[in-house]
Amino acid sequence: MSHSIEDLLRIMATLRDPVRGCPWDLKQDFATIAAYTIEEAYEVADAIDRKDYADLRDELGDLLLQVVFHARMAEEEGRFAFADVVDAICAKMVRRHPHVFPDADGTLLSVEDADAQTAVWEELKRRERAGKDEADASVLAGIPRGLPEWQRAHKLQKRAATIGFDWSDPAPVLDKLEEEIGEVRDELAAAARIGVDDTTARAANHTRLADEIGDVLFVAVNLARLAKVDCSQALRGANAKFERRFRRMETLAQAEGTRLEGKSLAEQDAYWNRAKAEDKAGLL
Repeated sequence: MSHSIEDLLRIMATLRDPVRGCPWDLKQDFATIAAYTIEEAYEVADAIDRKDYADLRDELGDLLLQVVFHARMAEEEGRFAFADVVDAICAKMVRRHPHVFPDADGTLLSVEDADAQTAVWEELKRRERAGKDEADASVLAGIPRGLPEWQRAHKLQKRAATIGFDWSDPAPVLDKLEEEIGEVRDELAAAARIGVDDTTARAANHTRLADEIGDVLFVAVNLARLAKVDCSQALRGANAKFERRFRRMETLAQAEGTRLEGKSLAEQDAYWNRAKAEDKAGLL
């Protein structure tokens, strides 16, 4: 038996029924469900990374449930319903693709490529914000503060680039990255010169150090953007690589009847280099 979106909406309504619903579901609100919504989105991305399409199907279902859950709570409060969510996104997609969907006069906008379409998209978003009489008229207006900070950095940089505030290629970004790393080195050197008991100076140095490391991270996101590398995917790949190699280190040590704990950094590095060599040879 196959199910429809109407079945899912009915299930959610039952779970939220004050008399016969689920106590856990009834206890939730927008704020408590938001964390699950974010988690499910990451699980979708993880399934894509692993190319596990059966799992992707299930994770997309979990993500859809989050949309239905929020819509149900909104409907209970008389704010909007699931049908309004569908209507709003359909209208937005048609409105923001004037090169695909003709306007009332049957006119299609001509765009040359994906980059040109991105520029059109951003301009349409700007007009929509202006149409809402939003007080913030900045080019950077409307970028959510709830995003992971690396992602917000990426969006801030892309938005600034729409008016030409951007490098043309990754090369000068590497120079900027070296400059920022140099400033981190300077703060670390300054920290070494501060007396152990000078807590005021140490606190000030730590604040500056955090600021400089933040600059390094911001520039690194910019480098990935201009190199057309997905920052999130690159970091997920680096995390997976580290985990894969570290777990192999543990296995190698265990095979020799020992553990990594208690060993010197040099000894641990020897295991790391073995795991790294195996990984590069495609053995892990």
